[in-house]
Order: sequence, then C-alpha cells, then structure tokens
Amino acid sequence: MEKKLIITNMIKNQKEYVVSALFQGNDMLELSREEKGIQGILGNIYIGRVRDVVKNLNAAFIEIAPGFACYLSLEDLENPVYIKKTHSPKLVKGDELLVQVAKEGIKTKPPQVSTNINFHGKYLVLTTGNTRLGISKKLKKEQQARLKDLLTSFKEERFGIIARTNSAEASKEALWEEWRRLKEEAETIMDKAKYRTCFSCMKQQKAGFLTALQNVYVNGLKAIVTDDHFLFQQISDFLQEYQPEDLQKLQFYEDSFLSLSKCYGIEDKLNRAMQERVWLKSGAYLVIQPTEALTVIDVNTGKSMAKTKVSEHYLKVNLEAAREIACQLRLRNLSGIILIDFIDMESNEDKKNLMDSLKQFTRTDPVPVQVIDMTKLNLVELTRKKVRKSLGEQFT
Repeated sequence: MEKKLIITNMIKNQKEYVVSALFQGNDMLELSREEKGIQGILGNIYIGRVRDVVKNLNAAFIEIAPGFACYLSLEDLENPVYIKKTHSPKLVKGDELLVQVAKEGIKTKPPQVSTNINFHGKYLVLTTGNTRLGISKKLKKEQQARLKDLLTSFKEERFGIIARTNSAEASKEALWEEWRRLKEEAETIMDKAKYRTCFSCMKQQKAGFLTALQNVYVNGLKAIVTDDHFLFQQISDFLQEYQPEDLQKLQFYEDSFLSLSKCYGIEDKLNRAMQERVWLKSGAYLVIQPTEALTVIDVNTGKSMAKTKVSEHYLKVNLEAAREIACQLRLRNLSGIILIDFIDMESNEDKKNLMDSLKQFTRTDPVPVQVIDMTKLNLVELTRKKVRKSLGEQFT
C-alpha cells in the first residue's frame, strides 16, 4: 500500500511542534516531533573530553559541554579519533576525542555517545569506528549479493560502509555519488577538528523532519505533504541537494476549511496512541504500561466471543494482538525490554505459530526488534533498540 509522509505544525500542551507522520492508507505508522525553537543533540558530533573512566561499569563519561556529561561504553571504543591524547595507550581522564550522540537522554539516563562516527545518506552510512562492510538484513539475498559486489570496490581501510534498505534498487552511479559526498564530509570534519577547541560542535544534525525524510523507506512512498510555506521551502531545498529523485513527491496542501492535521486525524490518532488501552477488532484489547525498567503489554479477551473451539479462539486473538503490538511498538516508539502476556495456550504448535507470526510482524519495523523467547510462564520477551524518546516522553 502506498505511503505518505505528512509534515506539519501542531500545538499541544501549549507548545508548538513540527510533527512528521508516516501514513499507510489511513493508518499512522510512525510519528515524531520536535519543539519549535529547541534543537536536539541526537546525531551531533562534538570534540568531547573524558571526565571519568569507571572501570566497574566498563564505561567513561564524556563531557560535550562544560558540566554536561554523556555515557560512553568502552566496549564500543573502536578506532577513536583523538584530538588531544595523553601518553597512556588507554582512554584516560583529560583525553579529547570526537564523539557522536548515539542515543537521547531517556528519563534519568544521560545521553549516550559513540566514537564510531556515522555519516548518513539516503542509501549508505559511512562509519569511522567500525570499518567493515555491512548490508541491511531486511534486503533479499540477491539484493545483498549485488550490493556487496558493488560496495566492495568502494571500500577503503579507513572507513566502513553500511548499505541501508533504501539502497535495494539504487544504481551504481547513485551509490558512488553518495559515497563520495559522505567521504568528503567525514574527511573535512576530521581534518577541521584538529584545529578546534574542546566542546566544539563539529556537526549539527539536520532538523528532525529533514532527518525523517532521509530515513523513511522510499519503497512505496507516494507523497511528501506539508501545509507550511517555510517548511515547504526547507524540504524543497533539502531534496534538491540530497534527494533530487524525490522532489516530484513534494506537495503543498492548501485548504482554508480543513487543516492538514485534521484531514489525516493526526491529533486524534496521537491521543489514542497515548492511551493505555488499545481495542482490537475482535473485541479483545491490549493494556500497554511503560515502566522505568521495561514495558509490559497484557492481552485480554475483553468482549471477544468464541465462535469456534476455545483453543482456536485464543490463537486467533493472540495473532490479532501480535499484529497490533508490532504496530504499537513502532507508533509509540517503545524500546528496551518488552514483556507480553498473551492469553495462555496449551498447544506447543499454537505457541510456535504465535512466535513465528510475531517475528514476521516486527520485521517491517525500521528499528531493530529481537523476539527472544516465551518463558515457562508464557510471557514473551522481546527487545527494541533504544534511540529516541518514546512518543509519550516526546510530548511531556
């Protein structure tokens, strides 16, 4: 089904936001926001200074501004780019190096930084720490093989390459041009950093709605729609420079009687995504409860009636719930550890069917999801990679 990316303004809790909502038909798949006048730090590249190295955590705290420390896992310390280094071969207090904000600060946790600096394009990601060649696992095997052959000829020892899902049908010329641009950007920043002072921001990430344009899976994307002249110009400029092949998809919405947000019911869908209870078509429902440590999802039969055998009915409800859970994880941007309490089933075959289906439903999520296992108490464990704040946290 064709997709549309809607970019518009919204006022919520007396604050003005720019929201980017990805729709497939009438269903809102994703929504992200940024408060006007407030620039986030996710993706920014800084010259950071090591404040502390905590051996029992196998981590360091890196200041990217005076008094503002971020967490760095020493397990991820690959090929760091030092700007100022002591004589110690290890990372020690006072060292200055390039870091990139890899995860936003979530609740009481500080932002997380990485020494593996990433430069994102529509098709490729250039990496400085991990110098290997990687291909999106969401691509078919023949697509992966084609890209591996093409990108091996681009590969240099200094940088790594990751082929994104969007690269599936990209031509060699398009891939090479983007790789050349990313390499030039990386080399320029790494060279300039040698002459800049500590805490300098070497790259500020693009506005969130422009990042959404770059990250959206273009296969099936029919239109990019906005109703704001300023946003329209920014999007147009970005597409002309970085994604000219998508410029024809840009549309300006103009209707004095019905706003773009109301036309797509964005606020109503957002309010429903904030609610704890989610009703299913069968009459069953989910209860979604994020906590400090994890998210718990409970599946209840609710008003659903068994028209067949009870075991078949329970399987049917669980499969419906699994599909909706995959949608809610993406829409609400739930991450970390997630426990799902499905309706108990006795049949091992039904349990396997449920687990296989859940894996299939979560496979379309652009954020990595790993379905772990079903415990002896019939609780299903899965994890979803933490990058941005959840939808609920974005609007608090």
